[in-house]
Amino acid sequence: MKIIRKKLSSAVKAGMEKGLSGYIWILKILLPISFFTLLLDYSGCLDRLDFLLVPLMDMLSLPPLAALPLIIGLLTGIYGAVAAMTVLPLTPEQMTLIALFLLISHNMIQESIIQGNSGIHPLKAAAFRLTASVITVMIAAPFLISGTDTAAVQAGLPVSQAAFLPVLKNWGFATALLCVKIFFIIMAVMMLLQTMKAFELIPYIIRGIRPLLRLMGLDQRVGVLWLTAGIFGIAYGGAVIVEEAKEKDFSPEEFSRLHLSIGINHAVIEDPALFLPLGISPFWLWIPRLATALIAVHLLRLWQYFRHKKTMTALELEAK
Repeated sequence: MKIIRKKLSSAVKAGMEKGLSGYIWILKILLPISFFTLLLDYSGCLDRLDFLLVPLMDMLSLPPLAALPLIIGLLTGIYGAVAAMTVLPLTPEQMTLIALFLLISHNMIQESIIQGNSGIHPLKAAAFRLTASVITVMIAAPFLISGTDTAAVQAGLPVSQAAFLPVLKNWGFATALLCVKIFFIIMAVMMLLQTMKAFELIPYIIRGIRPLLRLMGLDQRVGVLWLTAGIFGIAYGGAVIVEEAKEKDFSPEEFSRLHLSIGINHAVIEDPALFLPLGISPFWLWIPRLATALIAVHLLRLWQYFRHKKTMTALELEAK
């Protein structure tokens, strides 16, 4: 028992140290970007940017008005997008397509930077997710939208400008709650992870999810990181990935496949649940995103295989 208590104490202490390090790292990204987005939103710039997405709206079988929740979701997150969707005259089918897009591509600036600090270039991470969003919505649209639905919503809504001080106070309160939530989640995850390492439980967990990892086109070495991001999201999982990457030597190919998978399909419990009050079918909130992640990773794996084979062939020719 004494040995077990000593192991547990050491694991908890190590987890707290790594958790605090990851938490500080997250705050350095979250706070300035969140405040900048607040200023951007309050200034009215977001409302004036919707014309940039009008051509894309046609491609996505959505009315121009849908650009507003998409912009908010892309720059801030799902919470703001859902809030915008509730006041716009959108059909359930149109809200489903918006949800599909934003479940993959939301909070792009912050989460792309987090992925960038976790082993993949931020622009590459953003390109992966945006491409996956567009393709997923384009494939789903014919099953949801009839030809007349896309033109159903054209009118804009009047925008009222609130005083800045109350807006700042609301942002400060919401951000403080978010920071508290992030702190406890990261600390809990890191302490749990270190405890599982101390008692050598991780191999058993990986063994249990090995068939799922194989199905998703991922190596079992990234199993815990994939599971963490899948449950807790990129913001929380990113901190764990950074800390774990310091201890393990992952190849660039492994990291690319991992980040492509978690970029498309992360926070699989919380994020889709936010759209349920809008009356969107659970099928569209969970299944297409999972299928997109699965197909995308296998395509990337295939491309990596042929690229490696081409490189090896070139080296063999040089050797001759």
